[in-house]
Amino acid sequence: MNVAEVRTLQRRGRAVRTGLWKQPVQGRVKVHDLGLEGDVNADKRYHGGNQKAVYAYAGEDIAWWESELGRELGPGFFGENLTLSGVDVSEALVGERWEVGTAVVELTEPRTPCWKLATKVGDPGFERRFARANRPGAYLSVVRPGEVGAGDAVRVDWRPPDGALTMARLAPGAA
Repeated sequence: MNVAEVRTLQRRGRAVRTGLWKQPVQGRVKVHDLGLEGDVNADKRYHGGNQKAVYAYAGEDIAWWESELGRELGPGFFGENLTLSGVDVSEALVGERWEVGTAVVELTEPRTPCWKLATKVGDPGFERRFARANRPGAYLSVVRPGEVGAGDAVRVDWRPPDGALTMARLAPGAA
């Protein structure tokens, strides 16, 4: 689990708040309707709310990016609240429900990269590069609040019928 405090970036001469710089936390964390306790969504126009309460990204995708970028990134780098291992988040289905710890979440949409991620990476073209890689991760709504902790298994609670779109298929830049 990863949470962030607000940081301020400069863009075109103005201060812009962000909660992108997430750091791992120890112990169990409460998951509420609008996200993880202790986490900040600074730009509520594009992040947060009940349809984007939690962001999940695969540890395997982080490892892929580490190889691509030639540096260590670590959990939380992409602004994800949940860094998952052994779960292909980008191939999960829209509407799929997962039980994680005592919480139940539903996959709502893929992440659309933004200039803040490009700034963090240090590559102004990274928004397009992230989209082309088609490893978007998934935003989640909270169906049942609960608690999550490092090492909790992700159990698929419900899957939509055949024909549902994957996060990768729905992502901006998907072929």
